[in-house]
Amino acid sequence: MSRLWTYLEEQTRREVDANVLRDRRISAVKVVLQALRPLELGLREAEQVVHARYEALGDRVRHSPPDPLDTPSLAARTAALPGRVAAVEALWDGDTVHDWFVLLVAVLDDPAGEGHLATVHHSPGKPPPGTAAADAGRHLAEHLGVPFHFASPDAPDDNAPRWRAPQAPPGEP
Repeated sequence: MSRLWTYLEEQTRREVDANVLRDRRISAVKVVLQALRPLELGLREAEQVVHARYEALGDRVRHSPPDPLDTPSLAARTAALPGRVAAVEALWDGDTVHDWFVLLVAVLDDPAGEGHLATVHHSPGKPPPGTAAADAGRHLAEHLGVPFHFASPDAPDDNAPRWRAPQAPPGEP
């Protein structure tokens, strides 16, 4: 277990464990980060403490199921977004706990922005996250009749170019 766990007050430990048991990793990291701030420790140390709690609590953690990647589920998520879907995009992200993973997003017009559709992590016995996200993204884009973009499907690259909707010339809708 992380030696930093011993520096946390009992109330903080209970709050961290409650978040971990509900698989709320980010909330748990925020609590630890705030508690360790006086020691001038950062995000990496907070993530390590939370990771150690996941290991210590083991089977008691109610892990969230992976995001669905089937076209009907993803289409339902896009329908709930506040704008018109202009494209579907997959992009790499990562952290010290999960390593690399792929985010599947809907690029929106009117209002401009994007909506999160799924996070694809590495799962033993399943296709790599790049392959799974590319397949799901292509199928969804085809279903919606919009372009699909994944600048780096074969290798993690969180600096790969992003897709952007072309701007209509002035005076055109």
